[in-house]
Amino acid sequence: MSRISNVSRKTSETDIAIKMNLDGTGSYDISTGVNFFNHMLESFSKHSMVDLEINAFGDVDIDDHHTVEDVGILLGEAFLHAIGDKKGIKRMAHAIVPMDESVATVAIDISGRSYCNMNLNFKNEKIGDMTSDVVIHFFESFAGSAKLNIYGTVEGANDHHKAEAIFKAFAKSLKEAIKIEHDQIPSTKGVL
Repeated sequence: MSRISNVSRKTSETDIAIKMNLDGTGSYDISTGVNFFNHMLESFSKHSMVDLEINAFGDVDIDDHHTVEDVGILLGEAFLHAIGDKKGIKRMAHAIVPMDESVATVAIDISGRSYCNMNLNFKNEKIGDMTSDVVIHFFESFAGSAKLNIYGTVEGANDHHKAEAIFKAFAKSLKEAIKIEHDQIPSTKGVL
C-alpha cells in the first residue's frame, strides 16, 4: 500500500505544491518564503519520518498569514489523500518533547473529524520572520483539512524553543499514529 500524495492549490494569494510520503525517511525540500516556517516544517519532516516537498509562493510582502494558512490547508489535504482508508493504523498517539527550558505535549486522533485545541502562549509578536499567532492557525488549518484532532500545549520561556518543541511533538505523535498495527479499521463504526 503506497501512502503517497501529490497536491497543489493556486489562489490569488498563494500558489502551493506539496508532495508527501508517509512512509519516508524524513527527507525534505521546503521553500515557503517564510524562513522560520521552513525551519519548523523541516523539523516536522525529520522527526515524523514523513518525506515532504513543499514549494509555496505567497503574498509574504503583505505578511505571512496567507502562506502559512494555505500551506496548512494543503498539507492537511496531502495527509488525507496519503493516509487513505486508514486501515490498520494505530490512529491515536501522543508525544512529550523537551527543548532546553521548554516542553511540549501533543495528542492526536486520526478520527475523520476535525478539531484543534492548542495552548501555546507565545510572548512575542514574531518568531524570526514568522508571526507567532499563525502557529496556532497552521495547526487549525491542518486539522481541518486532514480531518483529525490535535491537542497541544507548550511551556517555556523562549518562543523559538516553544515553537520547535510543539512541531517536534506533533511530528512524533503523528509518526506513531500512522503506524500500521493490524489489518482493520480502528473504529467501532468500521469507518474513519
